[in-house]
Amino acid sequence: MFRIESQLPPQAFKTYAIRRQRDVRVVAACEQVGCPAYLRGWESTIDERTDLGRQQAAYIRTASRRTFKELTTAAGLTVFRFDAYQRCFADHHTTPETYLVRGGDHRLDRGAPSRVHTRPADWVEDCGEHLQHVADDRERG
Repeated sequence: MFRIESQLPPQAFKTYAIRRQRDVRVVAACEQVGCPAYLRGWESTIDERTDLGRQQAAYIRTASRRTFKELTTAAGLTVFRFDAYQRCFADHHTTPETYLVRGGDHRLDRGAPSRVHTRPADWVEDCGEHLQHVADDRERG
């Protein structure tokens, strides 16, 4: 791997990394996976002339705990229009990620990370604050 040699010691750096666990999938919420139905809402068209359709419509009306508007098409089908920002009916899965911050750069045997963030937003904020500190130091000379 090609790297430009640094003029600073390894301790002057921070290393940010994201690690994914191999072959591990966990159930995830719509919001975590960027589900389009969650973000924009969705429609479910149900044919209540069938047993399955009647069961689906009954579930939506009485047990789904979702906000919706109910419409009927010219063909006699029931359309449930669901609002955005609520869980859809799909099962989502994701691969867990770990958000790491380590003191030093590639020249150090870094061992354990100095910080492990559980939320990506916290990791991004940490990185942004560090970059702002670097910019401020550079401006000062």
